[in-house]
Amino acid sequence: MSILLGLSPFIVFIVLMRLVSPLAGLAAAFALSVLLGIRQWRRGESVKVLEVGSLALFGVLLLYTLIAAPEWTVATVRLAVDGGLLVVVLISLAIAMPFTLQYARESVPKEFWTAPLFIATNRRITAAWAAAFAVMTAADAAAHYVEAIPVWIDIAASIAAFVGAVWFTRWYAALVRRRVRDAGGAGGAL
Repeated sequence: MSILLGLSPFIVFIVLMRLVSPLAGLAAAFALSVLLGIRQWRRGESVKVLEVGSLALFGVLLLYTLIAAPEWTVATVRLAVDGGLLVVVLISLAIAMPFTLQYARESVPKEFWTAPLFIATNRRITAAWAAAFAVMTAADAAAHYVEAIPVWIDIAASIAAFVGAVWFTRWYAALVRRRVRDAGGAGGAL
């Protein structure tokens, strides 16, 4: 499963939150998280930090919304979701299981999984995603707490951060692969 598929609950949330309501976005993202988990289980795939984090995050936010009925604005609900995603990614780094590592293992031979270069590369890529989610969280907070900042700036900053993380992931992985290939395969592979 690719990182983008793992992030699909967040994409569904953003679309439905804007088009329908925050509750619809949270409910659909939770349902998609459940479906992705079932899909992984049925295929015998490993449980991934991102999917578990998504399921927990959307489950808690959905339950909170149903029980407490908060007055979500676009900025506040995005702040909760983006902040939660940032926490999930930071936890993956803290427990030495960068969330990208699990996806990278799906396309790299098992003999390289413990290679220091492979692990370091995934730490760096996960750190780039953490930086992107930090930018998104900061933009959400600014849009909510600073009246002079319009929501479109929040949205533009979030899109730029997300696109930047996707670009960095592809660019850096290709750079490391090229360096390994040019060095004759020493030091592991990506």
